[in-house]
Amino acid sequence: MKIGLYFGTFNPIHVGHMIIANHMAENANLDQVWLVVTPHNPFKKKSTLLDDSHRLHMVHLATEDFPKLKPCDIEFHLSQPNYTVNTLIYLDEKFPHHDFSLIMGEDNLKSLYKWKNYKVLLKNHAIYVYPRLDTKEQTGESVAAEAENLNLKNHPKVHLIDAPIVEISSTFIRKNIKEGKNIQPLLPAKVWEYIDHNNFYKK
Repeated sequence: MKIGLYFGTFNPIHVGHMIIANHMAENANLDQVWLVVTPHNPFKKKSTLLDDSHRLHMVHLATEDFPKLKPCDIEFHLSQPNYTVNTLIYLDEKFPHHDFSLIMGEDNLKSLYKWKNYKVLLKNHAIYVYPRLDTKEQTGESVAAEAENLNLKNHPKVHLIDAPIVEISSTFIRKNIKEGKNIQPLLPAKVWEYIDHNNFYKK
């Protein structure tokens, strides 16, 4: 089975995440997409990050009507801080009959060369990339970094998928909830109900 891994804190999961995950499940060469919830890094300030169990539960609520989309808590069981390459090694050992690939935005592809053992990732796993608005000016990329990015785009393991560009952020959602604004259209209905019932992000 071909599994695409879509990593995120999902704090909270929103319709943008769902659009990308479902598009990849339906249009990339994948059987399922696993939404891998990133645990809180104990070495970093928690700030507005909800407990792991709440964020995982919201992913369960969001995906329960989508058979090709699955929540995944695999990184909860790995030592922190963790690196993606270690997660993939663990998954390959735990599920030897699955073929795992990565799903990421074009902005992450631009910085992939900074990831730990990124060449190992590229050697062993396909990467499916969805478009994002150009972040070149924001990141101040050097000529060398842009050249590396172009090389990665042409790598045989990198597949650029023509997915919708969705510019919704969890940060924006949290900010608007705190300000008492109605953001229901940006969240799966069951996720909104869970957030509202528990008064999350209001302080």
